[in-house]
Amino acid sequence: MDVVRRLRAAGCVFAEDEARLLTEAAGSPAELDELVAARVAGEPLEHLLGWAEFAGLRVAVTPGVFVPRRRTEFLAEQAAALCQPGSVVLDLCCGCGAIGAAISAAVPGIALHASDVDPAAVACARRNLPAAEVYEGDLFEPLPRSLRGAFDVVVANVPYVPTDEIDWMPVEARLHEPLSALDGGADGLRFQRLLAGGAAEWLRPGGSLLVETSERQSPVSVDVFAGAGFAAEVRVCDERDSTVVVGVLAG
Repeated sequence: MDVVRRLRAAGCVFAEDEARLLTEAAGSPAELDELVAARVAGEPLEHLLGWAEFAGLRVAVTPGVFVPRRRTEFLAEQAAALCQPGSVVLDLCCGCGAIGAAISAAVPGIALHASDVDPAAVACARRNLPAAEVYEGDLFEPLPRSLRGAFDVVVANVPYVPTDEIDWMPVEARLHEPLSALDGGADGLRFQRLLAGGAAEWLRPGGSLLVETSERQSPVSVDVFAGAGFAAEVRVCDERDSTVVVGVLAG
């Protein structure tokens, strides 16, 4: 009960669940006390446990790596719906590889590639995506040139929080996740523009590009996609407060 009380006092909404998980993770009362103290101080629960739940999977997440959000399960589901065995798929800005892992679980037999600029995230992704090719570098830069025009689906959860709104984010994100995974530039769409502008040469004609955005930003996101040669539409999951833009490259 002391654990639950401490977590509640720190504002943890699901204090009972978190207390159970931390207790299970701790090897001793002293370690439990350390874990609870770290959680109360604002460290993400997933960093303390070493894993996050995503689309029914446990994916490895280490300190300093972006924690996949439940809303992003909708992005993974929309991408998986466009895949079939044999599809060539790219999880770009993959973080820990949660999206790629969810797609692989939903559609066995895809040829998955993933990439991220953060070395810590790449290390996690390689643990979570043992059958995939995982590259380290900025956006499309590290991909082998032989993959140009090969992808059926490119899915990317690029940063889309406007720079001026970073300070309003929860402390566990601001202080414990990389800024590069949060800051989307002045209007939040800097990386969506880079993504849409670079994706066409990597997708086959008729291939699909998917990105998570916000409801407020989605009209501009559609315009960004359209300007890069994609027929784009917005898909929304109210239950998870998730907005996704799906673009199809003109054939």
